Amino acid sequence: MMRRLLVFGMLVGLLAGLVAFGFASIAGEPQVDAAIALEEAAAQGEAVAPHSHGEDEAAATHSHEEPAEVSRSTQKGIGLAVATGLYGVAMGGLFAIACAVAYGRIGVPGMRATAATVALVGFIAVALVPFLKYPANPPAVGNPDTIDRRTGLYVVMVLVSVLAALIAAQVGRVLAGRSAGRGGGWNAWLASAGAFTVLVTVAAVLLPVVNEVPVSFPAELLWRFRLSSLGTQALVWVVLGLGFGPLAERVLNPSPARRTTALPVSASPASSGTAG
Repeated sequence: MMRRLLVFGMLVGLLAGLVAFGFASIAGEPQVDAAIALEEAAAQGEAVAPHSHGEDEAAATHSHEEPAEVSRSTQKGIGLAVATGLYGVAMGGLFAIACAVAYGRIGVPGMRATAATVALVGFIAVALVPFLKYPANPPAVGNPDTIDRRTGLYVVMVLVSVLAALIAAQVGRVLAGRSAGRGGGWNAWLASAGAFTVLVTVAAVLLPVVNEVPVSFPAELLWRFRLSSLGTQALVWVVLGLGFGPLAERVLNPSPARRTTALPVSASPASSGTAG
């Protein structure tokens, strides 16, 4: 059973990756192209201003001798499709495991509600909270020398947020078990949400601030890029939450036609006993 759930999760994840690729191509890549154009224009201006004519020719010859390893068209075409597809498959597998663990343990009925709940919590913990602390930046923003540090801080924020979500879920389960009366489940959910909020807020305050956006960078372009980045993440979780539940229910609750196939075999002894 777990194997089929995992396969269904990866298939839904692949679909989520393709949907994310389509959205990123339409909403995100134009912002990346605009940011790259600004970066190239700024680099050309800095190269021309301080150098003599001979030095400019040498710099231009040197720049022509070092073409990009991967063309921009390949990056935003097959490269982006492969990246989003692999990401979706990986997230789909992890999502299936999370839903299997959460099924019947989080106080919601059925796998469809479980998948929707896990997707909502996953989006908040894995995408939204880290985004609020360390939002995505286009290629022209950020110091290349600090990319490893910035990536490490983002990963730390993701891990802290996921751990906070697990702790908050456990708090909610314990409180729901102790207050099984009227309104106990709602109060447990509120306490769980409060615990998660406190934990991630403390982590966000303690982790260092990273702000490398140049003053001259267009604020509107930065905002559009960040919205498209968050929207791509949101679409992945929406497809996972809506697509995995119905497929998983087919595994957990077989169709009536499959159940009735075994009915004559199980009913035959009773019928023979009645006839005797």
